[in-house]
Amino acid sequence: MIALDVVLSPLFRIEGMAPMSSVMNIIAGVLLGPFFATVMALVCGFIRMTLLGIPPLALTGAVFGAAFAGIGFRVIQKPIGAMLGEIIGTGILGSILSYPVMVLFTGSSQSLYWFIYTPRFIGATLIGSAVAWLLLKKISPLPSFKRVQQIFGGKSHGKLKA
Repeated sequence: MIALDVVLSPLFRIEGMAPMSSVMNIIAGVLLGPFFATVMALVCGFIRMTLLGIPPLALTGAVFGAAFAGIGFRVIQKPIGAMLGEIIGTGILGSILSYPVMVLFTGSSQSLYWFIYTPRFIGATLIGSAVAWLLLKKISPLPSFKRVQQIFGGKSHGKLKA
């Protein structure tokens, strides 16, 4: 999951958005649960920051979304829960928390305001949610998907329904 996120996020990106990160967060939330999805996003963020020169938005934009995606799936037991968690975690919470992080990172608050990242982050999560939903419809019936889900403490619910 880490390798896929690190490789795919820079390849399939829209300027200012990383929808593949949202795809990976949602799939990790469904497959691995909140703890391991968060660890995955944290490691990916650090790798992308150190190797690809991406600012700390790699962390604020992904870690909360991964955690909330896993929690959302655990609560609702459907991929829509992971999608909502990603939208709330990355699109809202992560985007708002990105402002103070970037002020510290750049040393300036000029032309920045609290919701500067929100439209892009929400846009990326909506695109990523749509792609993740399509992928989950295809991979959730696979026995290997169910097996990995059980290994990481999740419950296999047969074919996942959105």
